[in-house]
Amino acid sequence: MGINIGVVMDPISSSNYKKDSTLEMLWRASEREWPIQYMEMGDLYLVDGHPRAIMRPLTVKRDPKDFYALGAPTDQSLTALDVILMRKDPPFDLEYIYVTYMLERAEQENVLIINKPASLRDCNEKVFTAWFSELTPPTLISRNSNQIKSFITKHQDTIIKPLNGMGGTSIFRLRAQDPNVNVVLEHMTAHNTQFTMVQTFLPEIVDGDKRILMINGKPADYVLARIPKKGETRGNLAAGGTGVGQKINASDRKIANIVGPELEKRGIVFAGLDVIGDRITEINVTSPTCIRELNDQFGCDIAGDLLDAIERLLSA
Repeated sequence: MGINIGVVMDPISSSNYKKDSTLEMLWRASEREWPIQYMEMGDLYLVDGHPRAIMRPLTVKRDPKDFYALGAPTDQSLTALDVILMRKDPPFDLEYIYVTYMLERAEQENVLIINKPASLRDCNEKVFTAWFSELTPPTLISRNSNQIKSFITKHQDTIIKPLNGMGGTSIFRLRAQDPNVNVVLEHMTAHNTQFTMVQTFLPEIVDGDKRILMINGKPADYVLARIPKKGETRGNLAAGGTGVGQKINASDRKIANIVGPELEKRGIVFAGLDVIGDRITEINVTSPTCIRELNDQFGCDIAGDLLDAIERLLSA
């Protein structure tokens, strides 16, 4: 019998068969004959401090017309599992945080959680870059519109984005003379009540917003440069960017080697570093993607490498 693996994810029925990285992880687990239990966030609960869930056995296939099947639900302790993949996409809200507490109770009973629940809470994908400020572009995190306007005036050309977004949503390019600065700041800060991130615009975005996938503190050999479509400043694939795979270069590896030990120390086994030029802009820890694009372009097996790392952690 293989490793008992669970996955907490958005409804599998909504998965993008062609691109979903979680599906690739599950396919590779199935090929290793690891029994898979499927959960959505609402399936988890605590009773007298003990973590449990309504689980459904999951079968996955590489067939776009019939790629999954769910068995009958059973009420089980999370300790019936060896490892749980927390692959729920943002928004990172209070419901997400509550689930990390439940997963942390399972972790305290020797279930491996990918990624570590406390680090999912601690390492906001935008704010966590502050731990590596020597690698970032000039950055301000504030909800004070006057501070933000001063930053824009100083740097002239900037990018502003929410702290809890994904896929390029609500990202604006703001120049100092833009007549919409005030209204954008009203929206982004919710009238000075909501923190937001502002960074200097990096013209190297024309060459792509690179995703460096990290497994237990080590980078994959290939990165995905997400090239913005014409007229866009966002490289996100969800915003219409084109993914172009590249061999990891010396600059990317240097960044990975600086960030990697901190990821490993915090139990962030699978992460995605977003890099423009030689500057890091985000550290994705909730549900990093781009496995499928790199696999398709280079025939690599990043999901398999992740499962190998999980096996090593379980046997340590």
